[in-house]
Amino acid sequence: MKKQIIIIALLIMSVVSAADATAGGKLKRDSFKVSGNCGMCKTNIEGSLKVPGVEAALWNPDTKNLQVKYDPAVISIGQIHHLVAAAGYDTDIEKADTTAYNNLEKCCQYRGSNKCSHE
Repeated sequence: MKKQIIIIALLIMSVVSAADATAGGKLKRDSFKVSGNCGMCKTNIEGSLKVPGVEAALWNPDTKNLQVKYDPAVISIGQIHHLVAAAGYDTDIEKADTTAYNNLEKCCQYRGSNKCSHE
């Protein structure tokens, strides 16, 4: 059983290494605050970053922290902030466009005292 666990762990590590190598081994990790309320916000925020150059995006609704793994040769951290803001969510350095914010579900509009009914 131990051998199987070791083999599985080695396979997982090789897949992760291969993914980094595909991007030239130059993937960068960063994190920043993004305003939002709930699981629906999580889906929207992470979905806004399903673009070339972004390997992974994970937003935590409790901490409001977004972790991104991206290829800076393809996309900049500024562009990542812009994409999130364009989806209607304020980041540390860019405020969401008013129209995009107003297009969010009412419970996802975090600037007021709205309570999310999706939880």
